[in-house]
Amino acid sequence: MSNEIEALSRGLADAVASAGPAVVRVEGRRRRAASGFVATSDGLIVAASHAVERDEDIRISFDGDSTVSAELIGRDPATDVALLRAEAAVPNPPSWTDAPIPRVGNLVLGLGRPGRTVRASFGIVGASAEGWRNPAGARLDRYLELDGLLPSGFSGGPIIDVSGRLVGLGTTGLVSGAGMVVPVENLRRIIDTLKAHGGIRRGYLGIGSHPVRLTGRARDIAQSDVGLIILTVEPGGPAEKAGILLGDVLLSIDSVKTGSLEALLGTLSEDNVGRTVAAQLLRAGALHNLSITIGERR
Repeated sequence: MSNEIEALSRGLADAVASAGPAVVRVEGRRRRAASGFVATSDGLIVAASHAVERDEDIRISFDGDSTVSAELIGRDPATDVALLRAEAAVPNPPSWTDAPIPRVGNLVLGLGRPGRTVRASFGIVGASAEGWRNPAGARLDRYLELDGLLPSGFSGGPIIDVSGRLVGLGTTGLVSGAGMVVPVENLRRIIDTLKAHGGIRRGYLGIGSHPVRLTGRARDIAQSDVGLIILTVEPGGPAEKAGILLGDVLLSIDSVKTGSLEALLGTLSEDNVGRTVAAQLLRAGALHNLSITIGERR
């Protein structure tokens, strides 16, 4: 047993030693520095968007002793990913191998460089489930939650498996009180989009809503058991301009039934930004049809 534990310990240390040189310190906010890592062969760096509060005057450090300026190429707050380019050559950009889909209970390592040296945190995958859409409207291929919070300053660093393969980007910025992982397959697509366009467009209506179950006459009129009751309407937003009111029950957008927040967010894709679509709602016991132009979330 002791030999197996020693072998595991050596394997973990080897994984950290292999991935560690790619981990950088990111100074992009007033508070404590966060982390990032060199993610591409051409030296682009990913970090947690919530930890890069500034668009300019961003500094990164590869070795903890010297810092260099970095340019913000783009960010996607909905997935909490920022893409940076160092103004100095990146030494020995890594060639990451993608980890297989993690299972609950798999051992993982979180790496960070909030100070001068690379630090490691050891844990397990606490939850691994099919794709999910977060409250900001971003859809990720998998829901990956760690069994504990990431240490302070680790957001933006890589999560690797015990063989040093990349699981994804670790962050505390997606779900309050949880250490989450942006899966590597999503991360690669996000990097490509940010590199090409500087951001990812997502739609919004300017409403706050909550699922509601329809019964009796309301259900008969709506021809549906569920809808979204409108609780807030943003002044000057797309919903207000379209004439949506507090207390309305939203039944569909662009012929897609909106019986849940997940369904509503699914209608607010990048392709729908700027489109004028039909909205059906229940108001005071009667159906109403409106046209609404989907705005862009800023």
